[in-house]
Amino acid sequence: MAKRDYYEVLEVNRETDEKGLKSAFRKLAMKYHPDRNPDDADAETNFKEINEAYEVLKDAEKRAAYDRYGHAAFEQGGGGAGQRGGAGFSGFGDIFEEMFGDMMGGGGRGQSSGRGADLRYNMEISLEDAFNGKKATIEVPTSVNCGSCEGTGSEDGKPPSMCPSCNGRGKVRAQQGFFTIERTCPTCQGQGSVISDPCGVCGGSGRERKSKTLSVNVPAGVEDGTRIRLTGEGEAGMRGAQSGDLYIFLSVVQHRIFQREGANTFCNVPIPMTTAALGGEIEVPTVDGGRARIKIPEGTQGGNQFRLRSKGMSVMRSDARGDMFVQVSVETPVKLTGEQKDILRAFEAAGGGNAENHNPESQGFFSKVKDFFEDLTE
Repeated sequence: MAKRDYYEVLEVNRETDEKGLKSAFRKLAMKYHPDRNPDDADAETNFKEINEAYEVLKDAEKRAAYDRYGHAAFEQGGGGAGQRGGAGFSGFGDIFEEMFGDMMGGGGRGQSSGRGADLRYNMEISLEDAFNGKKATIEVPTSVNCGSCEGTGSEDGKPPSMCPSCNGRGKVRAQQGFFTIERTCPTCQGQGSVISDPCGVCGGSGRERKSKTLSVNVPAGVEDGTRIRLTGEGEAGMRGAQSGDLYIFLSVVQHRIFQREGANTFCNVPIPMTTAALGGEIEVPTVDGGRARIKIPEGTQGGNQFRLRSKGMSVMRSDARGDMFVQVSVETPVKLTGEQKDILRAFEAAGGGNAENHNPESQGFFSKVKDFFEDLTE
């Protein structure tokens, strides 16, 4: 049976560009893939046919030959379609690379980049450090370029040669029934090249384990969980390849006085019962190490909150500051002397303990309780 026109097979015209060809191929490959059409001989035939067509048209030279001579360009041992893996079917490894290689960072074909791994370092800082910012020195165990071979991996300085097992691809293939399985080349570990005389210190990897001392600039206003990235300070790459990055994750230690919500700080301050009743002034600390005075009005209740503007945390990359909120709790006196107790009893006898105008919150609460029970009896 005569072969169909390759453009017809892929459902495109002769003017379709490379991107259009790939899109059409992906769509049809997913449609007719044997895994999606088990025991369907027609689907298998179509799958092989579209793979054969794409193998030719994706190659500029083969496409030019096909446009000029048609299928005859690849007959008589012309080296085109049909020369690989039976009827042009190159196996699932190729199909997977064509369809998903771009999304996986283009790692389908060619040598492995050998880029070094990214590292993570956890750093604890105080709330004061988060407010002011700081410069810290850290020591990170990592892989660095080998000092003996200067990262080349070669003892004599000669460049690597092409791996004979994978011919520089970094991957090898094995046929298993209907599918072609692809895996990292065990000879070169995916590098695509090998070193004839490896460095005696690093064994040819081009790197060695050491601790590296780094200076870290923690900006003012950082929050718990902030991540700082140091580009190129991760593990060294294989044989001089690009190094990975170092990610520093900050954890702000809980403060003994202040709590933090974003750029605002909160603190709870106990005040004497007499100050709450008669009014007065208190002094509180601020996160910047200073002090602030707060005027307490007469009759202040426990739970009342006072706001100090621009006394909170620094805001990252800004001159602004958050606010500080001070919540007071009225402290009941303990270990009273006999004279003090007599004064309080006299105050209660004078109506201070029950008068509505003296205790508005308790009077309001018990009034609601009374109404509640009256509703139950109706």
